[in-house]
Amino acid sequence: MANVGGVTGDELRQFIERIERLEEEKAGIAADIKEVYSEAKSRGFDAKIMRQIIRIRKMEENDRQEQEELLDVYMRAIGMLPALEED
Repeated sequence: MANVGGVTGDELRQFIERIERLEEEKAGIAADIKEVYSEAKSRGFDAKIMRQIIRIRKMEENDRQEQEELLDVYMRAIGMLPALEED
């Protein structure tokens, strides 16, 4: 294949084909994940909550704790949780 503007056609085609194969695999995996969520839902589990748990489990412990603390502070600030008693 030709070398146009410093780009080798064969090498570029190989990269594109690899990406296309990976995209196909990714679509297949996404379909498998969707199927698992559907199965869990049919057994009474809430898929939204499961997604949230998975997102939280991916977080570093310190980041998770910081996020939970901020969430608590913000919810108390807008009255969604009772205010903490101060000494």
